[in-house]
Amino acid sequence: MSDKKVLNNEEETEMTVTITLADDTEMECVVLTIFEAGNREYIALLPMEGPEAEEGEVFLYRYSETEDGEPELENILSDEEYEIVADAFDELLDAQEYDELVAAEDLEDEEE
Repeated sequence: MSDKKVLNNEEETEMTVTITLADDTEMECVVLTIFEAGNREYIALLPMEGPEAEEGEVFLYRYSETEDGEPELENILSDEEYEIVADAFDELLDAQEYDELVAAEDLEDEEE
């Protein structure tokens, strides 16, 4: 995992983040979502290239903003905190899949 992260909010349809890994290589990731778990905000990142992207690996980090509004990412250090965050992210995905399924069924009903 990385100690240093930089958000690139260029005028694109997707927000991307470039993270610097422990071996000083950089990896560009798409921001999937920023969500709350416990009393903190977290960010879910999906690598755009490499083996992590092919496997669909998602990186989870603490998310905050400086007084100037600049985003900051921090590593999640404890296994307990990571489990809470991973469970919250899974629940978010399940809810999103349910919403998409219901929306697809509504479209089918309208077509009939």
